[in-house]
Amino acid sequence: MKFKCLWLLLAALTLGVNVRADLASIFTNVAPVALAPRPSIILIQCHGLARGDLSCYGQTNYQTPNLDRLAADGIRFTHYTGGADSAATTAQLLAGTISPLPDGEPNLAQRLQQNGYHTGLIGEWSLAGRPWARGFDEFAGFLEDAEGRNYYPDHVWRCAPKSIFNETNKTFDTFIGQEPIYANLGGKKARYLPDVLVLAMDNFVRINAPTPANHHRPLFLLVNFSAPRTATAGADDFPVPTDAPFTDESWPPAAKNRTALITRLDAGIGRLFEQLGKSGLTNNCVIFFTGSSAPGKFQTPRLNAFLPPEDFAAANHPAPRLPMLLWYPEKVRGGQTSDLPWRAADFPATALAISYSPPVTNFGGMAVLPRLPGR
Repeated sequence: MKFKCLWLLLAALTLGVNVRADLASIFTNVAPVALAPRPSIILIQCHGLARGDLSCYGQTNYQTPNLDRLAADGIRFTHYTGGADSAATTAQLLAGTISPLPDGEPNLAQRLQQNGYHTGLIGEWSLAGRPWARGFDEFAGFLEDAEGRNYYPDHVWRCAPKSIFNETNKTFDTFIGQEPIYANLGGKKARYLPDVLVLAMDNFVRINAPTPANHHRPLFLLVNFSAPRTATAGADDFPVPTDAPFTDESWPPAAKNRTALITRLDAGIGRLFEQLGKSGLTNNCVIFFTGSSAPGKFQTPRLNAFLPPEDFAAANHPAPRLPMLLWYPEKVRGGQTSDLPWRAADFPATALAISYSPPVTNFGGMAVLPRLPGR
């Protein structure tokens, strides 16, 4: 035993971590304990979505059954707030502070990337720099506000690793640039942007789900839907392929269109549930669903009646409470409603705790899960 211990100690000094488990078993007589696979984390936020837009928050004109499922199997928060606008909310979600991170300080995506997560962003990027330089391995979406208001774009920006074969080097290189949406070229309106982003979300989960082939690498996905924001600033302009199933309602056209758009987003969450099941992620994945900004008052008076007054953004209250649903099967008891007050700047500390990552000093928010009842 003495010689074996000396040999293992010498090996540890020269080979590093490879024999630490053997040393532990010899010196403590306790077998090494393997950590459980780290959870994948998906955060979905919608630009211009209010709490009252969801039936689990009291909407009675229509139903959002898939988002209601998130609430029924998870937690519905009633005191969550974001920033003054969508860009400010996203900045807080990544920085962990209400002010921008100093130069050189890694954001949440970069922290998770460094800790072994495969990271992706789908949809709206409203911050400085480019997402592929700010911690996201993959990106599919748009970089300008005007692009996000176009519900039938003829292209999206893409960062796709190992997607182009290099004949010279015989390797696959990363593509970065504009990817055409051919069905919308020439002003045609055949591919609807929310549907494109839902498909990208499903594909990211399908391709990057933790498996033995990728050493059970967890994923972090941020989905920034630019919907149900109006396509034209200052107007009730909500393009949608069809206003079904609300065509026969006596509502104004803007109300039919916006409601059809929200139920279309809800259907996208249903598709995500299906993909999680196919990918074996339903038991080790955390989903956060929220809004990045609340809507302002509509130009159509009757449309304003669809939401309670406190759900609108206003000059005297620029950061109203937003919807926030947390779905974490087998870790968080479902069917809860929590009045815990928290904000977007608390998300990074929460995500680091979920991912078993060490806390960092530049994230000033709190980890939310330990403050929930029964935790």
